[in-house]
Amino acid sequence: MKLDAKVPEGPIGEKWTKYKSSVPLVNPANKRSLEIIVVGTGLAGASAAASLAEMGYKVKTFCFQDSPRRAHSIAAQGGINAAKNYQNDGDSTYRLFYDTIKGGDYRAREANVHRLAEVSANIIDQCVAQGVPFARDYGGMLRNRSFGGTQVQRTFYAAGQTGQQLLLGAYSALERQIGKGSVVNYSRHEMLDVVKIDGKARGIIARNLITGELERHFGHAVLLCTGGYGNVFYLSTNAMGSNVTAAWKAHKQGALFANPCFTQIHPTCIPVSGDHQSKLTLMSESLRNDGRIWVPKQKDDKRAANDIPEEERDYYLERRYPAFGNLVPRDIASRAAKERCDAGYGVGATKMAVYLDFKSNLINKYGRAEATKLGIENPDLDTLIRLGKEVVKEEYGNLFDMYKQITGEDPYEVPMMIYPAVHYTMGGVWVDYNLMTTVPGLYCLGEANFSDHGANRLGASALMQGLSDGYFVIPYTIGAYLSAEIKTKAIPTDHEAFVEAEKATRERIEKLLNIKGKQSPESFHKRLGKIMWEKCGMARNEKGLKEAIAEIQALKKEFWSDLRVLGDIDGFNPELDKAGRVADFIELGELMCIDALNRNESCGGHFREEYQEDGGEAMRDDENYMYVAAWEHKGESQWELHKEELKYENIKIAQRNYK
Repeated sequence: MKLDAKVPEGPIGEKWTKYKSSVPLVNPANKRSLEIIVVGTGLAGASAAASLAEMGYKVKTFCFQDSPRRAHSIAAQGGINAAKNYQNDGDSTYRLFYDTIKGGDYRAREANVHRLAEVSANIIDQCVAQGVPFARDYGGMLRNRSFGGTQVQRTFYAAGQTGQQLLLGAYSALERQIGKGSVVNYSRHEMLDVVKIDGKARGIIARNLITGELERHFGHAVLLCTGGYGNVFYLSTNAMGSNVTAAWKAHKQGALFANPCFTQIHPTCIPVSGDHQSKLTLMSESLRNDGRIWVPKQKDDKRAANDIPEEERDYYLERRYPAFGNLVPRDIASRAAKERCDAGYGVGATKMAVYLDFKSNLINKYGRAEATKLGIENPDLDTLIRLGKEVVKEEYGNLFDMYKQITGEDPYEVPMMIYPAVHYTMGGVWVDYNLMTTVPGLYCLGEANFSDHGANRLGASALMQGLSDGYFVIPYTIGAYLSAEIKTKAIPTDHEAFVEAEKATRERIEKLLNIKGKQSPESFHKRLGKIMWEKCGMARNEKGLKEAIAEIQALKKEFWSDLRVLGDIDGFNPELDKAGRVADFIELGELMCIDALNRNESCGGHFREEYQEDGGEAMRDDENYMYVAAWEHKGESQWELHKEELKYENIKIAQRNYK
């Protein structure tokens, strides 16, 4: 199989503009006879469905939640990037493009990233028009704050709930189309297979999670907008229902899976507190803008944070990376925290945490500025703290409240304790410039695809990609395919391909139920997560990855021989739903380890311990690994590697340097 990314010819700044002007179109009358299935209703799915329905297509949406607005996009906190240069600090489309390529350690496709940077400004205008309540300054202008991996302020935000507000905007647009009858929404439905006819995606098999009924749905095209696969690690910042099943079913139907080992560990999460936990909680990266990360200079220091004097604190990110300080990219900040804890400088009960302290900026940045505005000369410390708290509460209040509710400690009074945790997956289904997979008619948008972030995603770029794909990319690119499908009539769902797909899906469900072993789906998921975190997590090595592959293969054999699923095939059965998702996670985990073992280099979130420079920095191998690793499923525990060569014609390739 030869991969064709279908990148348009011409200078990079003109590719998207020329593409939009020359892509085949579907006239309004023909759009009304074309049906599109959208699986997933987060930012990518809701924005795509609303936009396509507004254009005149007939759209069906599917989500496993009870409402589209419960998609995991709602959990995003810190902000969304856009190259508007409101701060007049030197930002531009090119700088956002450059920062994203560099932040991804030169493992992303240039053309897709530049398009993302180009449309970023349109996203903000779209969302403002929808009424998204972005933060504004005193004069009414939209505010920006800093995020990791950049030296400009380009992140637009709505307190610490940006994802929620953006999703409400997209959800409102979607609900408008549902109200008009242009979109039919199927909540509490999970896609369990892609139906192909003559090699093209022509629909899906979905399970009604309330009744247990399997349903057949036709579409001229199918869009997967189902998010990332971080829950393969069991503990992550993802919602507990987030899974890889839809993407994995597409993979087994011929869609290549790209760079699966590129997973992101977020540096500012509430640390693990015990085996009882089923998920982890993110503290927004925006907090690194106003907080300072440190550990005691003394090993195994048992003193309370506030009892450790300034001169005995090691602000290790500021020490190692003076140019970026606390705002280095996520992979670098995460590894630095792990290194300090592994060396014996960790804090808290488990010693697997570092401090994120707001006192300095609370007093000196915000407190003094407020005192000056109020005309208070020589304010005392209590006044500075009181005034600074009011500003910080306005910026980050919901995050501070969340931290206190979970830990019982007041971050206004004591530093937060944080530690890295699985957050985002840069890998995903391979797509070309049109966002189409290697299965004609099957598209993949947002975090579910691999296309825009390389080996590491910069903070506040996930929301940008999801809305870019849904609002501004797929409405154009899908015309390149559907313009040739206008003569294709709706295919009845009693077609042989639908019947066979439903039969295969039912047989797999029955197989899960009929094992009748002794272990729950949850227990297998926990064991898989432990293997993945310890041997394919923040650091990997050849020995550990080979062990992990063998352990996962053994776990898979045990799963299919000793799984116990309670309940019946008919009706509401979340244990059955979980079992199917865990089965897919086990297969994915095996491929992730194979991919990590194949890539004999360190880049971004993929850190092979054998490949590092002095000081622990990642050592890339551009000569041998400057490609997208796209894996084709060839059978049980078998994959074939296809390579998409990455060419950089507009950026000088260099080792990342944030010092």
